[in-house]
Amino acid sequence: QGLSGQMFSTLGKNNVNIRAIAQGASQKNISAVIDSHDAKKALNTLHEQFFEDKIKQLNLFVTGVGNVGERFLAQIHQQNDYLKAQLKMNIRVVGLSNSKKMVFDPNGIDLNNWNNTLENGESASLEQFFERTKALNLRNAVFVDNTANKTVSEVYENYLRNNIAVVTCNKIACASKLENYQSLKGISRKYNAPFLFETNVGAGLPIIDTLKNLIASGDRVSKIQAVLSGSLNFVFNNFNPTTSFHDVVKDAQNQGYTEPDPTIDLSGIDVARKILILARESGYELELTDIENKAFLPQESLETTTNDDFYKSLLKYEAHFQKLYQEASDNNSRLKYVAEFANGKASVGLQEIPSDHPFYNLEGSDNIVLFYTDRYPVQPLQIKGAGAGADVTASGIFADVIRTGRN
Repeated sequence: QGLSGQMFSTLGKNNVNIRAIAQGASQKNISAVIDSHDAKKALNTLHEQFFEDKIKQLNLFVTGVGNVGERFLAQIHQQNDYLKAQLKMNIRVVGLSNSKKMVFDPNGIDLNNWNNTLENGESASLEQFFERTKALNLRNAVFVDNTANKTVSEVYENYLRNNIAVVTCNKIACASKLENYQSLKGISRKYNAPFLFETNVGAGLPIIDTLKNLIASGDRVSKIQAVLSGSLNFVFNNFNPTTSFHDVVKDAQNQGYTEPDPTIDLSGIDVARKILILARESGYELELTDIENKAFLPQESLETTTNDDFYKSLLKYEAHFQKLYQEASDNNSRLKYVAEFANGKASVGLQEIPSDHPFYNLEGSDNIVLFYTDRYPVQPLQIKGAGAGADVTASGIFADVIRTGRN
């Protein structure tokens, strides 16, 4: 590719529109007319491409600094020297927000002291966070959503339309109406803005990326079987006649395995969203309402509106949970919360897993996915490993951020 090709390709990838072009007799004499608003972005982009030893600058705008967000920032800080030396990539956090405060620094926020910097920031506003991100107009910009917030998930389109990549662990957008899911994917392609959500399923496990590679290479998924809830696997691995279901769930929440509202995990809605995303990424057009959810919680527990009431209901129905355990034990089986997709239909629910099944010995908070495809019809492609926890989720988000830099 000649110099003019490199120049125009680099500008185009960063959504800098060229109004007019002139080129002299030498390929080193190139003139282009662009909007004055894009001048700084274009200049920095071209300097990065031609004069800065190919070190690519990523500018992050991060919302959500809870357990996952905090670990994500720590991992960036820890790995930045390695990324510069080995991947020729420099990552700066330019914008940072939680539900109360937000802060911006075009030169990069000091990750040694981000807590105090954010605490002294201005009042948070989702709309203003986007507008400030857009106004800075930085090259290689990435919006990172570390929340589980529905309102945050509804602004992805704004970022993508402005050539700002979106990396998210928030499952709500990809499990929303099929029309919205397809629209986001289409906008991502149209504006050359990556939309990555590997951590929507399996935390840091390479499940979605593997699935995408299968489909892209011409394989077809016929069946999926999976244990996709690290929190529920932790609960049923630790629940037995010597413990109460209430205490095990409480322990799972205290260790950060569940959502702040544990009913999201135990109702099965979280697992339903995950199998929906896998089915959609496999090429099937399903809605969340199409998924059969076989709830194991008593209706009273499902209808509670506070965590206190929810935990009280678990104590009330302890005999119900002990009965489920005993019935499985009598059949030489273990309880696992399983998601399945086959013949265009999906379901989630508690199952008794026999001792000869791959799910039987799944330990701790691990996840496992079995992909049955045209190329793996009998012996499925299996992905297994830690599927919950702030560290592994943060590492999955981090990996997606690095992918945007490589695109």
